[in-house]
Amino acid sequence: MKKEFTYIKFFLNFLLLFVVGLQLVFSQENLSEKKIIDNYFYNSRDFKNQDKIDQALISLEKALKLAEEINDSKSIIDCYHEFALLYNKLNKDDQSIVFWDRAELLLKETEYPYGNAVHIYIDALYLYKGQKFYQSNYELNRAAQMTNERNLTLHILLMKGFIYLELPKFNEAAKNFNSLITNNDLIEKDYIATRAYIGLSILEQKKENTLTSIDYAKEGLLLAEKNSYFNEILELNRFLISAHQELNNFEPALLYSNNLLQIKDSIFNESKISSESKSANNIQFSLMNDVINTQDKEIEELKESGSRTQITAILTSAFLTIISLLAISLYRNNQIKLKTNDLLQTKNYELEASRDAAVKAMETKTTFLSTVSHELRTPLYAVTGLTHLLLDENPNDSQKEHLKALKFSGDYLLSFINDILQLNKIDADKLEPVNSEFNLKKVLSEVISSLQQSAKENKTKITLEYDENIPKNLLSDSMKLSQILINLVGNALKFTKKGEVKVITKLANKVDDNVTIYFEVKDNGIGIAEDQVNNIFNSFEQGSIQINREYGGTGLGLTIVKSLLGLFKSKINLKSTLGEGSSFFFEINMVCKKGIINDIAFEIENENEDYKFEGLHLLIVEDNKINQVITKKMLLKKDMTCDIASNGTDAVEMVSQNKYDAVLMDIHMPGISGEEATILIRKFNIYTPIIALTAISLDDSLESFYAAGCNDVVTKPFKPEVFYQKIGENIYHPKPLYS
Repeated sequence: MKKEFTYIKFFLNFLLLFVVGLQLVFSQENLSEKKIIDNYFYNSRDFKNQDKIDQALISLEKALKLAEEINDSKSIIDCYHEFALLYNKLNKDDQSIVFWDRAELLLKETEYPYGNAVHIYIDALYLYKGQKFYQSNYELNRAAQMTNERNLTLHILLMKGFIYLELPKFNEAAKNFNSLITNNDLIEKDYIATRAYIGLSILEQKKENTLTSIDYAKEGLLLAEKNSYFNEILELNRFLISAHQELNNFEPALLYSNNLLQIKDSIFNESKISSESKSANNIQFSLMNDVINTQDKEIEELKESGSRTQITAILTSAFLTIISLLAISLYRNNQIKLKTNDLLQTKNYELEASRDAAVKAMETKTTFLSTVSHELRTPLYAVTGLTHLLLDENPNDSQKEHLKALKFSGDYLLSFINDILQLNKIDADKLEPVNSEFNLKKVLSEVISSLQQSAKENKTKITLEYDENIPKNLLSDSMKLSQILINLVGNALKFTKKGEVKVITKLANKVDDNVTIYFEVKDNGIGIAEDQVNNIFNSFEQGSIQINREYGGTGLGLTIVKSLLGLFKSKINLKSTLGEGSSFFFEINMVCKKGIINDIAFEIENENEDYKFEGLHLLIVEDNKINQVITKKMLLKKDMTCDIASNGTDAVEMVSQNKYDAVLMDIHMPGISGEEATILIRKFNIYTPIIALTAISLDDSLESFYAAGCNDVVTKPFKPEVFYQKIGENIYHPKPLYS
């Protein structure tokens, strides 16, 4: 008996492994097919932008059929939406709405926030075409709140820009279009920039700045011709003809007229239009035919069931007697069920009310903490700045002791505010991974270099073990990866005295362009007790009250690491022995790129470079009087001179009339903001370094600062050494502008 049981158990285990293996095979096949669908989809979008509508329709039809084969609801919804956009471009509004309606039916059965956002975006497009601009703008705001997907967000900004032209709200339109010219979209970067140039051309023409509008149109035309955006080429040539005729410049007007005739003859001819219309009608017919075939199949099944009707009737009458006998019993049970359902419904209403109250409380908490964190920064900047200045003025010993205590308290409070703000950004879904090309060895070098001072204070050495097989050029979110590593290495340094912190990076796996990188931060510090390992990643946890009192800190660093890794769909792991040290490790999936970033030799700087500050002349843009005084005195300490602008408008005028080695730009100011001032400055000056010197809030985005034209960002309040280092770096080794 025991032997038979062993055989059965072996057979069941084998069967289970076989089923799991099949599931893995099917899963991999689905992933591969999903990649093919995405390729068809992106090819269709490229064809659409180049006005090769027939090829776009064919490619999209292939994507839809494959999505239906693997029953991928989200991809089917995406295809329906893209069909709606394509037919809208062909001015076939009825067909466009048919696909929009089909997507809506699927969305009712599928949890798909991005799909819902695109659905509302297309509805806003219909409203825009119907000249219902306010309604369209309202729908775009709804769509923007539902997703942070970059490509859709940029298209929303683009459409809002054209809506602002109609309302008219020229300042808002200019801000949108200027930010889109330097967008970093991975799918339609040049197309979005071309449309933004068209928007700026129309804007300047409406403002009667015809020469400026011509300059923007020429920039847009160059980009359109480079990428074969034929519809935009046609539109911009027409615009340039009209603009030159308005200035009585008949020779260039004639030149663009000839270009327009050639374009019409070679591109927008009858055969092309006929081909596109035929492809559109064929695909529409094919999809309609699929629906008809499905309905025919259902009718045949109903016919087959008709021959069984008589038998069913006989059997039904036979069961009627039994059913009658059960009716009384069922009635009584039904009464009990009704009472139970009423009770459950009441409880459900109570749970829904509790849920809504919890959501509202979370939103209130997030808003409150964001506001408090931001508002505390301005007075804290005064506290830390004045403390630093007083310490540099040779105070006596008793004063020095008090000032050092004040400085420590200010630094601690700043660290706490930064951690709270970071967690709230993650909790409020304000953060998402932003892919960009980077060199991993350079990122690790910068992280280790930035923490050398802390290591020196603890007499601890930081070393790096780097796998040279890791591709030199990777695509991921290097900024958030740096935050993760800074928190982990900083945490290790805090609990390691006279020891070693080791950063280990290895290539875990590589398939085609997809790579998995293994990271580990290892120390030989105090370690973590076994009973505390599971709690160490919770907010405000540091293992014990004694550890908190001895080593300080907020206990939020590892919580932030865990949350940030969640954005990468990864998780942090920990091995630790009390008294011997700890090891934190994780893996992140990335994509390797070819030939974009040069390899940078690894080198750790023990100390910041000594820059020559004497004689430098800077512009401080700051509306707060106390902050003006503090920043000015900090510059004077290094023998630098400065001018002060109290608002963005004055800053733009002063930069246009004077030469500055750098501009320290506050972001939050009355009138035009620091971002808007930077955009205006970059129109006539792209060389002077602009450093955003600002208190970051929950709604602020570092990317928007860089997109506006800032070279670097320093958050207030800041450490003086960081302040001087950033000034030196950006004047003597300027960073390239964001693109």
